[in-house]
Amino acid sequence: MQVFNVQGMSCGHCVKAVTQAVQAKDPAASVRVDLAAKEVGVESTLSAEQVIEIISEEGYAVKLA
Repeated sequence: MQVFNVQGMSCGHCVKAVTQAVQAKDPAASVRVDLAAKEVGVESTLSAEQVIEIISEEGYAVKLA
């Protein structure tokens, strides 16, 4: 599982937006979001760069944790 530090997430809508964005590119992806820690864990065939780009397109600042 790749773990990313994501700034700007604050609610359930943010969790849903990030999860759906990743799963739109990889329907089999497993996405775990920890709002308190500002972390997103992604189990996917997507590369870290691809996941960062996807989450960035949703409007969040993201980097590998």
